Amino acid sequence: MTTDTQKAQQVQQVRQAEQEWIRWHEERTATVSAPYGPLSLAGTYWLSDHPEGRIPAVPGQWREDGDELVLTAAAEDGLTVDGKPFTGEVRLTADRGAIETSRVAHGERRLVVLVREGLWAVRDFDPDSAARKTFQAIEATPYDARWALTGTFRPYDATRSVRVENADGVERGLDLGGEIAFEVDGTEHALHVTVEQDGSLWAVFADATSGKSSFRFRFLRPAAPAEDGSVTVDLNRAVLPPCAFADHFICPFPPPGNTLPVAVEAGERNRIDN
Repeated sequence: MTTDTQKAQQVQQVRQAEQEWIRWHEERTATVSAPYGPLSLAGTYWLSDHPEGRIPAVPGQWREDGDELVLTAAAEDGLTVDGKPFTGEVRLTADRGAIETSRVAHGERRLVVLVREGLWAVRDFDPDSAARKTFQAIEATPYDARWALTGTFRPYDATRSVRVENADGVERGLDLGGEIAFEVDGTEHALHVTVEQDGSLWAVFADATSGKSSFRFRFLRPAAPAEDGSVTVDLNRAVLPPCAFADHFICPFPPPGNTLPVAVEAGERNRIDN
């Protein structure tokens, strides 16, 4: 039997979780709308589409050379490298840090070097992008303790690589290291997940609301499982993928088995514009 004290503690825990969710949602909105957040991505340009090395929207000449990208620029291109005006030739590797720390810039724009499965691209992050100007908010369902679930992580014996379509229409590999199992209203469900370097998990999933009252798919990023495999599956923190904010991201679609038959009426749902 639950005592009055236990009930009070449970109510307090829910209120605390709700307040933490509100702060999380506010931080998410601030991150998305930041000068170099996902809304600022104005273009992703694959060098294979520009074999001559000239990208119409991006200054300079770009060419692949093995494990590096070579940028050649003249003074009139107006580029900077490592914060200094640049002319001549520089060899670049893929940018790994925050967007604002990328080596190449054109005024306030940041030109980020990207490589996927051996193919090179240049991304143009522009704080003055149209998407950032029209963004108003992230539509999200208020916190509901029903969707804060306890799950179990089941690692695979070896990483499984599957081919999935990406938002740009190209199939790419997605490495899956296990699955998380959890119950919704007494029925068990499971999602295949990628295991990140820090042990945290990443799931790309859809559900019965996808493409209807929410975006066509969402991401979930549970923290690293405990030693016994238990993991918090808080669907209140399901997030929109970057491609919900800019068309130029190449987000993977859910792998086979990651479409839940239930309506997950929780978490981020859609982007709202003015």
